[in-house]
Amino acid sequence: MTIDLSSSFKAYDVRGIVGSTITADSVRATGAAFVDVLGLAGATVAVGGDMRPSSPEFIDAFAQGAMARGADVIKIGTISTDELYFACGTLNCAGVTFTASHNPAAYNGIKMSMAGAVPVSSDTGLFEIRDLAQQYLDSGEIPQAERHGTETSRDVLADYARYLRDLVDLSTIRPLTVVVDAGNGMAGLTTPAVLGDAELEALPLEIVPLYFELDGTFPNHPANPLEPANLMDLQAAVREHGADIGLAFDGDADRCFVVDERGEPVSPSAIAAIVAEREIARARSGGDEQPVVIHNLITSKAVPELVEASGGRAVRTRVGHSFIKAVMASEKAVFGGEHSAHYYFKDFYNADTGMLAAMHVLAALGEQQGTLSDLMERYDPYVASGEINSEIEDKTAAVDRVRAHYAEHGPAVTVEDMDGTTFTHPGEGWWFNLRPSNTEPFLRLNVEAPDTATMERVRDTVLGLVRQD
Repeated sequence: MTIDLSSSFKAYDVRGIVGSTITADSVRATGAAFVDVLGLAGATVAVGGDMRPSSPEFIDAFAQGAMARGADVIKIGTISTDELYFACGTLNCAGVTFTASHNPAAYNGIKMSMAGAVPVSSDTGLFEIRDLAQQYLDSGEIPQAERHGTETSRDVLADYARYLRDLVDLSTIRPLTVVVDAGNGMAGLTTPAVLGDAELEALPLEIVPLYFELDGTFPNHPANPLEPANLMDLQAAVREHGADIGLAFDGDADRCFVVDERGEPVSPSAIAAIVAEREIARARSGGDEQPVVIHNLITSKAVPELVEASGGRAVRTRVGHSFIKAVMASEKAVFGGEHSAHYYFKDFYNADTGMLAAMHVLAALGEQQGTLSDLMERYDPYVASGEINSEIEDKTAAVDRVRAHYAEHGPAVTVEDMDGTTFTHPGEGWWFNLRPSNTEPFLRLNVEAPDTATMERVRDTVLGLVRQD
């Protein structure tokens, strides 16, 4: 079977259907190309994977390809994606993990990192790896390096848990009841290690587990908390147990979503705001006069407002983890937040970790006596539409219709082209962004306003223009 790797290599990672667009042979070739393109012969490469049934076979295949080209492989076993970043940071080595994040069970993929947890993307060698892997795959042969690499194993879970606990001290907070929905994903392994007593001493947290069994067939619900339907079990359990907070992780546990004590979802922007405030305070106490916080352009404007009010400097960037990580490094930012619930930390090698964000929220909640809903009020002052997709073939024409409509408002509405088009009305306090998908016939709309009536008015106006026949 001939495989065209361009179908599975995306801008930031690899995603494919097991046995069709990603196979052991294609993974073996990718392992060899990874070493060659990044110049890793004689260097160390960490290799792990999530709980998907194909991950162990793919870990072995990648290791074979990498060792054939002279790299020394450390197998780090079954891991969350942020455990990979931890390993690449602490061991100062390149690495990969096999995961398809929140995608369905038929999928698997590869997230790649250079030493120091620097991401490998289309801008930093991913497509060159693809092209060389395609050559190896088509030839049916991987040339053997003069020195064949070695293989060792290492479990990083306990060190990962200890590292996170050193960043956020939860030992002195008030007792909290926490429902965690792992979705049969990797949080079923990392939550007991970090928040429970599986690896370290117990914290004042009563963990109520939902779907902690590692099962890459996802028998209970898809491991994608971004979809409201996948939060329903968590919301019901929080209310049933009278819990203080609920946490939901995606399949590879690099994203975390939060619900309050009523079972109501908390905006990822509000989570970004509260974590930003804490990280700014910590950085200022250490002598950083104006800590930098990164946020993408779809994050609530409450985030930059709170950053400035806390003595920090807010820097806006495009959507996407490679952009965020690059700006984190260039700006020496202490924290970065995305509306998709990816949270990035300077102290975590500029990489994203849902668990560390969750720990900050637990600390903020446990350091005071109020409820989470009361605590979050000041961090979530605006009304958002959430992301609304419209299936449009001519996306440019749809955006042009919206431009023409708001041009009638004259200078009151400002228009900015960065990662789509953002329209802002400073006087009325609303903004919206129209962003075309690169891979699907979708135009994505996000609206934010000071109140529900204004949000709905703007939302309906824009959708009417976008969806015109």
